[in-house]
Amino acid sequence: MAGFGVRACAFVDIAMVAHPSVTLLFDLSEAGGIGYEANGGQYQRGSFVAGLLPGQLRAGGWNGECLQIRLSPVVAASVFGASTELSGTVAALEDVWLRDDARQLEERLRATSSWDERFAIAADVLTRRLDGRSSIDPEVAHTWRRTVAGRGRIRVDGLADEVGWSRQRLWSRFRSQIGLTPKRAAQLVRFDHAAHLLAAGHAPASAAAQSGYVDQSHLHRDVKAITGITPSAVATAPWLAIDDVAWPAASRT
Repeated sequence: MAGFGVRACAFVDIAMVAHPSVTLLFDLSEAGGIGYEANGGQYQRGSFVAGLLPGQLRAGGWNGECLQIRLSPVVAASVFGASTELSGTVAALEDVWLRDDARQLEERLRATSSWDERFAIAADVLTRRLDGRSSIDPEVAHTWRRTVAGRGRIRVDGLADEVGWSRQRLWSRFRSQIGLTPKRAAQLVRFDHAAHLLAAGHAPASAAAQSGYVDQSHLHRDVKAITGITPSAVATAPWLAIDDVAWPAASRT
């Protein structure tokens, strides 16, 4: 969870790099100062939700404040009722959250200028939506967590053995509930690790070796396929990552 503001005389355009999470971005500006574009479409204004691998996603604005929250797809399934429907898409918040509830939350967040209070409000609302009746199987949730913990360098056959399922069953259930195949999820998680290394100043060859890619060309192909840009461009992209490597604490609220 992070808060940030846009203060500019001209429109600020930001390419948002894919991340292994479902991203919520609340537009807290009074006049809809934040906009977003997905997959080459027209800019739309207001709060939005980006699922796993939403394609080319850009956001920006002139003036405004935003609250960004990232949820694992397992948690997102409880918050929104489903996660697979969000994969590969970007949608207005009110389209995946009851419109009145979304507006009430935006108004509460907008009514205070304290980021600590905004974080507390958001955390409370999200916690209330976690009713314990997740649509994600425990075996699928375990596979996701192991994939993230292993930074994408893990064999699906081994994960199937861990949960006591056949490879085919795990593949099918994971895809239907997460929205990606286990292999595609591992690719996204591995890319995320490499992107952090690139942002921290590692050369592409070093990032490739540390992230489990066969070579630098393999990294280049994956990065290009996921983001549409090169590893060098990812290294300098202001991609709003919530961590001390890609988004230093000094620049984060």
